[in-house]
Amino acid sequence: MHDFRIFPLAAFFLLLPPISPAQTQPAANQPLPDIPQLMREVDEHQKQLDKIRENYTYTSLQTTQDIDAGGQVKKTETRELETFFVHGRQIGRMVKKDGKPLTDEEEQKETERVTKWVKKAENPDPEKPKDGGEMTVSKILEVMDVRNPRREIYRGRPAIAFDFAGRKSAKAHGMAEDISKKLEGTLWIDEADRVVAHLDVKFDDNFRVGGGLVANIEKGSNLHFDQAPVNGEIWLPTGGEGTFALRLFMVKGIRQHITERDYDYKRFHVDSAQGKDTKVVAEQKQ
Repeated sequence: MHDFRIFPLAAFFLLLPPISPAQTQPAANQPLPDIPQLMREVDEHQKQLDKIRENYTYTSLQTTQDIDAGGQVKKTETRELETFFVHGRQIGRMVKKDGKPLTDEEEQKETERVTKWVKKAENPDPEKPKDGGEMTVSKILEVMDVRNPRREIYRGRPAIAFDFAGRKSAKAHGMAEDISKKLEGTLWIDEADRVVAHLDVKFDDNFRVGGGLVANIEKGSNLHFDQAPVNGEIWLPTGGEGTFALRLFMVKGIRQHITERDYDYKRFHVDSAQGKDTKVVAEQKQ
C-alpha cells in the first residue's frame, strides 16, 4: 500500500518492486532458491524496469475509517488519487475527496504540492546518494530472520513463500531497518517474475518515533498488500488493507482502518513543462 498518512510504514511498503512478467514457469521440482539471493534479484529487476513503471498511471481509491476504543467506526473519509512515478518516486495527485471533485482552492493546493514533488524527483539533491539513500527489500531482510521457505500456488501462479521476523539484536542503519526489527509476516514472491505478489505483515512490538515523544505505533498494527501483472509487461499494485493504532505526542490516540483499491491502469507521460500546471497526460489507444 502506498501514500498512507502513516508515513514510516508506507516508506517500507513502497520498496516492493514491479517486475516484467516472464514467459515461462519454473519446474515445480527445482530446489528452493537462496532467499537472500532471490531478494537481491528482485531488487535488481526493479532497477532495470523503473522506466517501464514510469509509463503507467492508475487510480487509487483510499478509504480511511477512524475507529473508537470499542471498535466502532466514528468517521469515514475517501480520497481518489491519480498515481504515477517520476524517476522511481511514486506520486499521487488527489482528484476527489469523499466522492466529490476538489474545490478550486483544493485543486490549486494539490497542483502546487504535486508540482513540487515532480520537480524534486526530476532534480534530486546532488549531495545525496544516487539511490536516494533508500533501503531495498534485500537490505531490510538483513535485519530479519527468514523461516519456512516453501513453494505455493498464489492466484494460479507458482510462488516462493517465506515467513520473516525482525531480529531484535540486529544493528539498524536508518528508520527503515529500525522499523523492520519490529515486524513479522509472510512474503509471496512470484517465482517466474521475481516480484512481490502478496505481503502480510504486522508489528510484533511497539515502534517509538523520537523515543515515543513524536509517535508510538502500537503492537498488532498490520497491513496486507497485493500486486498483479498488467498488460503483459509489468506488475502494479491492485490494493491493500491495514489497521493501525498509534499515539501522537504521547497524548492523541489514533485508530484507523485503511483500504486501498487500485485500478484503471493507463500508459501516460508527465507534462511538467508548464510549472505549476504539472499534470498527467494519458496516451491515446491505437
